Amino acid sequence: MSSKKGLACIFAAAVLFSIGGLCVKMIPWNSLSINSFRSIISVGMLLVFAKVTRHKLKLTPGVFGGACAMCATTTLYTMANKLTTAANTILLQFTAPVFVILFLWLVFREKPKKLDVITCVVVFGGIACFFLDSLGTGYLAGDLVAVLSGVGYAWVFLLNKIPGGDPLFSTILGQAMGAVIGLPFLVQETQFGGAALPAAIALGVFQLGLAYIFFTTGIKYAPPVSASLMTGIEPILNPVLVALVLGEMISPLSLLGGAIVFVTIMVYNVIGARAEQKDTCQGEPV
Repeated sequence: MSSKKGLACIFAAAVLFSIGGLCVKMIPWNSLSINSFRSIISVGMLLVFAKVTRHKLKLTPGVFGGACAMCATTTLYTMANKLTTAANTILLQFTAPVFVILFLWLVFREKPKKLDVITCVVVFGGIACFFLDSLGTGYLAGDLVAVLSGVGYAWVFLLNKIPGGDPLFSTILGQAMGAVIGLPFLVQETQFGGAALPAAIALGVFQLGLAYIFFTTGIKYAPPVSASLMTGIEPILNPVLVALVLGEMISPLSLLGGAIVFVTIMVYNVIGARAEQKDTCQGEPV
């Protein structure tokens, strides 16, 4: 596969991920029910994908740890969308790279660079804007859950650092865990009319299943800088879709916090990816 096709896969994944906020808002179910339903569909699709690509699935402590991180990410993301705005949810989850930096330092003893420290300080300043705004809007609990989703997402990025890790199987197992956790709530749901069932199916087929197939395929071939820019489509498109369809708007202070978080993370990704490419080129024989 060429780099252009890899980027096309990343773009498709980012667009599919971005429908999460809208679909969750359209479903009148408990958040755990929503996550269970979409995960059941996604697990089936990913198992078929693993079979077709002949990916051997094995259970190790590393895989289980990654599965717990994936379960926390998807479950908390769905909960946050019910407790705060879609914009707050996705932008606060987008802080995951900052927690990656912290975990690399605290757990793996990798000392952060100057750029890492500056990024952490600025992003936490953006997070403070969200929480200051939430004090007067009733979204404080939802914003906190969204940050915790970002913490879980950070561990997803570290799956390859864990001995015996397998990102694809961790994703499958983690989503299966989310399905089981929410199943007692799902069987009690009675509202399947209107947009509820189609939105729930769309979450499972497109926002989780197909999106992760595109993402895990494209990331192998897409250039790091371009891939980083492509994934930035999600936190922009997600709240725009919700605003256009449901009229949910973001407040000025949260908008400021979101801008700080988004711009800082994007700049950090681009600088980091370019530095990595430069190191790689310097290490190649002439």
